[in-house]
Amino acid sequence: MAAEQTPDGRRARGDRTRRTAARAAAAIATTHGLDSITVGSLAQATGLSKSGILTVFGTREAIQIAAVAEARQIYIDTVITPAWDRQPGQPRLRALLDCWVAYQRAHVFPGGCFIVASTAEYGRRAGPVADAVRALKREWLDLLESELTAAGATDPPRDAFCIDAYLCAANTRRELFGADAELDRAHTLALDIIG
Repeated sequence: MAAEQTPDGRRARGDRTRRTAARAAAAIATTHGLDSITVGSLAQATGLSKSGILTVFGTREAIQIAAVAEARQIYIDTVITPAWDRQPGQPRLRALLDCWVAYQRAHVFPGGCFIVASTAEYGRRAGPVADAVRALKREWLDLLESELTAAGATDPPRDAFCIDAYLCAANTRRELFGADAELDRAHTLALDIIG
């Protein structure tokens, strides 16, 4: 009979370090940008050691990509999953908008919506980080277009553009002026598009 292997805890510690650092990097990105993330600032924000962070990521670019992946998962967990049990089309779109506003009001990220912050920063860039940011935004737009199609919209890409524009404007104005009323305005305007 073979002896059972006992994990030494390194993998679990590495996974915790990776998740903690990625979550902190995503938060930093919403207030200072993905480019501002350094191993030193991340170590200071998390209490993790620089060597521990470098051991699990290897490069600053890997940290930035992990921040995008972590923000994506948080977005799925807080905006998309709670709405997913609704019927496709108008009911799901309404729920997605409700969840997006709740995500903003909960201050999930200190600088507002990660997608808005990162797309503004990486709009004209190339490379793996820009590709990850672009893919995240495209995934959100595709979801809106798909649900608008299910709702019977005559021009889903246009309507998705308008909904996204309202949400981006609300995020930007809220961050600039600190007024939650901008979230309510965007919510109402987006609901008008859905019908």
